[in-house]
Amino acid sequence: MKNLILSMVSTALSVCAFANPDAIIGVWKTGDGKAMVKVYKEGEKYYGKIVWLAEPNDPKTGQPKLDTNNPDEKMRSRGVLGLTNLRDFIYDGDNEWDNGSIYDPKTGNDYSCTMNLKDNNTLEVRGYVGISLFGRTDTWTRMVKK
Repeated sequence: MKNLILSMVSTALSVCAFANPDAIIGVWKTGDGKAMVKVYKEGEKYYGKIVWLAEPNDPKTGQPKLDTNNPDEKMRSRGVLGLTNLRDFIYDGDNEWDNGSIYDPKTGNDYSCTMNLKDNNTLEVRGYVGISLFGRTDTWTRMVKK
């Protein structure tokens, strides 16, 4: 009986911790393993910044990779490392962060985006155009918590 009560209390505490809006904060490795994104909170919204690249330099020039595919010509000279690629996410109360956008420096495109925390170390990031049905999900792995 004592073990059953301890198990129930432990489960309740882990569920409460998992429902924390700030649970997404930390450093995440993208599904392809080529980048890490630091998710942080500013005000009531969540953002992400590229903090690591497997290949930080352009293989042709040896210089740091630039945002060369950005549709705004003025932005093409900024570095990919340090770039804010997740913007304006709001926690919706169901282990999901919605109403945000994700920028893909490989294509220079912005997409609507949702993020879903599957467990403490697994984040599903879904970018889409128009409706979520027309999109792609990438599974990220937590590298550093807060």
